[in-house]
This record gives sequence, C-alpha cells and structure tokens, in this order.
Amino acid sequence: MKKFLQVLLLAAVSQGFAQDQAAMEKAWAEYMAPGKIHALLASETGTWDEEMTMWMMPGAAPEKYTMTCEISMIMGGRYQQGIHRGTMMGMPFEGISTVGYNNASKKFESTWIDNMGTGFMFMRGNYDVKTHQITFNGDMMDPMTKTAKKFREVYMMIDNDTRKMEMYDTDASGKEYKSMEILMKRRK
Repeated sequence: MKKFLQVLLLAAVSQGFAQDQAAMEKAWAEYMAPGKIHALLASETGTWDEEMTMWMMPGAAPEKYTMTCEISMIMGGRYQQGIHRGTMMGMPFEGISTVGYNNASKKFESTWIDNMGTGFMFMRGNYDVKTHQITFNGDMMDPMTKTAKKFREVYMMIDNDTRKMEMYDTDASGKEYKSMEILMKRRK
C-alpha cells in the first residue's frame, strides 16, 4: 500500500496538486479500508432464494418468477457481488449486482446489469439504522423513449435470513409506481 500511495502522491505533485504526503496517505488509507458497513454487506454472503413479483406498468397484472442469488464479497471485502439466475418471461435470466459503501461520500453505491438489456443501472443511497433499510435513488435509460428516467429502490434487512427489495419506477407522466418486489430467503 505504501508504494501505491507514493505513486499517487507523485502523480498529484506532477499535476500541480501538491499536498502534504502524510495527509494524502491517511486519506487514501481511510478511503480504501473496509469497515463496519462493509462487514454488514459481507454478512449477506451465501445462497438466497428469490420470489419476484413485477408490474410492467401501473395497474398491470403482476408477473411472478423465482430466482436464486449467490452473494459473495469481492475486491478484498470492499464490494458485494450478487449473481442472480432464473427464468423470466420464458427466457433464461442472469443479472449481476454490485453494492459497496463509499468511505469518502458516506453513501452506498450499487450497479446492476442483466441479459435483458445493454445498459447499466447506477444508484446511490443511505442506510437508516433504525429501520435497517437502504433507500437508493438512480436513473436508468427507458428503452421506449431513449431518455433517462428516475427510479427508487428500498432494500430492507428484515432479519438475518430475510431481505425484501421494492423497486419504484416512474410512468410517462413522472408519477412513481411500484414495479417490482423481491422477497429473498437465505438457504440454510
């Protein structure tokens, strides 16, 4: 790590961003160190069964699917990765989620990709210690309008082996509606 921090300092000095070396090393050490919140993410490691309900538009009939999710920690315990698999709309489905806690911004950050699209979803959120929930907000590209639209996700840590995710989309008028719910149960 010392060598990495020295390279960063040299780069900063060469670009005219001369800083106190000790302060820079301390800031980077704090930024890159997994902490208690990363341990919270690591506590979800394992295999989860998922019951998914989707609403394609406001007032639509719900569609139900079952999936599995393998959660592991990557990059030295800094990020949580979930590999989601199942069948959706008669097709094989695979999605990959990453969740991390940014020590500098003090926010959770999350990405999502799957085989039913070609874009990334990116979200930022805050953890509520009292309710054990992370509320994420983000934008995603609407394939119909080719414009970004807002969405919100609420991730609830119900107990050690139960999680619930609710996704709220926006319709053409910008009004929010519940578009997805996933109930996750950890396999024993």
